[in-house]
Amino acid sequence: QVELVGSGGGSVQAGGSLRLSCAASGYHVSSGCMGWFRQAPGKEREGVATIAYLGSTKYADSVQGRFTISKDNAKNILFLQMNSLNPEDTAVYYCAANYRLGYCPLADETYNYWGQGTQVTVSS
Repeated sequence: QVELVGSGGGSVQAGGSLRLSCAASGYHVSSGCMGWFRQAPGKEREGVATIAYLGSTKYADSVQGRFTISKDNAKNILFLQMNSLNPEDTAVYYCAANYRLGYCPLADETYNYWGQGTQVTVSS
């Protein structure tokens, strides 16, 4: 049984940083695509960043250059380092995974397994 447990959210001021973690069990972080998605109040869930089984990454335009997705294969953990946060980054952040090899899209419908979500709040 696949379980993804996200953590690391919190409240920060604009310009601050946070690092999200997603611990996986029943699934190895190099088994396929993993990604971070977010959903702000009143908005649809959107893709933030994905990382492929061999490590290639993809970012949404809105976070390019500020966020970095990475994974620790030995510890089986996915990370999202978020720098230069702004109020528009406020959302519940979810980690997700699938067994797809190759290109990892930012489209959430391609991911089968989801973490419980962790709240990120950025104040101005």
